[in-house]
Amino acid sequence: MTNRPNGTLYVGVTADLIRRVWEHREGLVEGFTKRYGLKLLVYAERHDDIRAAIQRESNMKHWPRTWKVRLIIADNPDWQDLFEVLL
Repeated sequence: MTNRPNGTLYVGVTADLIRRVWEHREGLVEGFTKRYGLKLLVYAERHDDIRAAIQRESNMKHWPRTWKVRLIIADNPDWQDLFEVLL
């Protein structure tokens, strides 16, 4: 999640991406995403095993920002909000 292209980034994991992104967009989730107005979904990965998803999240949170930005740009060079694609 981000607030704008090349803006603040948030990495998280959920079993229900549509619901979770909607909660962030509506400001229903207290904390980091609400504080920084992170409402744009610009990258997502699907994992069949929640343990693999949690491990990937943990790894990505320790990546340098440059690596995260490169990952987003490789998949979504225009930083378009992917929420509508999910619906």
